This record gives sequence, structure tokens and C-alpha cells, in this order.
Amino acid sequence: MLKTAYKVHDGRLEGSRWCPSPNYNERASQANIDVLVIHNISLPPAQFCNGYIEAFFQNRLPVSEHSYFAEIAELQVSAHLLVTRNGDVIQFVNLNDRAWHAGESCFEGRVNCNDFSIGIEMEGTDDLPYTYTQYQVLARVANSLIEAYPQISRNSIVGHVDIAPGRKTDPGDSFNWLYFEQLFCEFKPKS
Repeated sequence: MLKTAYKVHDGRLEGSRWCPSPNYNERASQANIDVLVIHNISLPPAQFCNGYIEAFFQNRLPVSEHSYFAEIAELQVSAHLLVTRNGDVIQFVNLNDRAWHAGESCFEGRVNCNDFSIGIEMEGTDDLPYTYTQYQVLARVANSLIEAYPQISRNSIVGHVDIAPGRKTDPGDSFNWLYFEQLFCEFKPKS
């Protein structure tokens, strides 16, 4: 059963499972969190629900278990949140801290999007459909984030491809922005 709402307290999303990553640092004191970046990830590629994403963001990926892991094991990356295929939410970095999810990036002329954004990974790929549960959870989480960080607007919810064009493609053509928008509006808290 889906949670009807999520709440943010002190940078933690209630209802998520805490799985701390060492791959973060403090934001600059003047940083305003005003962008939400949607990514995708699957490890190994196009394989799901196996715990490897959590291991990757915690720098403990078992290199001997898949040849692809040797290519990425030395990377130190993270996201604030992950929405799994079945709609579970895992939090890796406090929302008030700077997760290492965007890399070289630019939004509306501002570079280094990690400084002012929250990164959400969707367990998936560019070309496989996401689950309806993932969209429902993402819409609820996005509304909660906007409530906690009101400088984020619907217009500043973007894909990784939008802040790193030519370098990144996620969340991919398989991400249904229209469906997400419908759910986002449906689940928006009533004032």
C-alpha cells in the first residue's frame, strides 16, 4: 500500500529507509535548494531489485559479482533518494547536504547543480518503462520536497539530461513526464 504523504524533517524524508552514503559534503551556507533532478540507475544495467545500488552509493560494490562493476567501482557518487521499482524510498544523503549526483551540470546559467539541487534516482533505464507505483511515489515525494523547500517549483523539476545535455540521457525516453505531471497535480496538498 502506498503512503499517502511524505514529510521532511531536518533533511530526512519520513517513510524512507535510511542507508547513509559517505559520498556527500556540506552545501555552501548561502545555497538555496531550488532544483529537483530526476535520474535513473540500475545495476547491473537493466537489472533490478538486488541491493547493488545501495552498495554502489556506499562504496562497497562487490566487483567480483559482475564484470560491469569493475568499470564503476572507483566512482564516488550518491543521490539523496532512490525510488525502487516497487515504490520503496531509500535515502542516502540528508537533503540539506550536497549529494554527488549531477556532476558537470548547468541549470539556467548556474553551474554545479549539486550545490543547489536534490537528486532522486528512479530504479530503471532510459528505455524500459518505469512502474506506475514509482510515478505515484515520485509525485508524492516531489510535493513533499516542494513543501519543505518552497523555492523548488514544478518548472525546476528536471531530468539529468536537462542539466547535462550531451553527457547524460536520464531519466530517458521511457520517463512519462505527462503522467508524472498529472500525478504531481493530483497529489498536491490542498491549501
